[in-house]
Amino acid sequence: MSASDTQDTRDTTTDESHGDHPTAREYVNIAIMLGILTALEVSTYFVDFGGIAIPLLVILMAIKFVMVASFFMHLKFDSKVFGRMLYGGLALAIVLYAATLLQFVLERAPAA
Repeated sequence: MSASDTQDTRDTTTDESHGDHPTAREYVNIAIMLGILTALEVSTYFVDFGGIAIPLLVILMAIKFVMVASFFMHLKFDSKVFGRMLYGGLALAIVLYAATLLQFVLERAPAA
């Protein structure tokens, strides 16, 4: 068997075959947006948002989770099954959190 008979069978695919991954500039933009959202979350400690504080924090948490999972964990470019599993877990966590919060609110409600 000569050297010309053996072929290199390694995977020679390039990044172009895996979809449109973000550029370094897009990653920086995403990081800046996450920083702004985090600053808004921290501001809820110093500024009284009233009754909207908890729903605002949950919404910001979900937005940040989706952004990090989609771009930094590359779920946006992976199989849709992985995204469904992770986002399904997020939905389940939010429902569980809302049910627990509702239970605490109802326990503190004055008896009629």
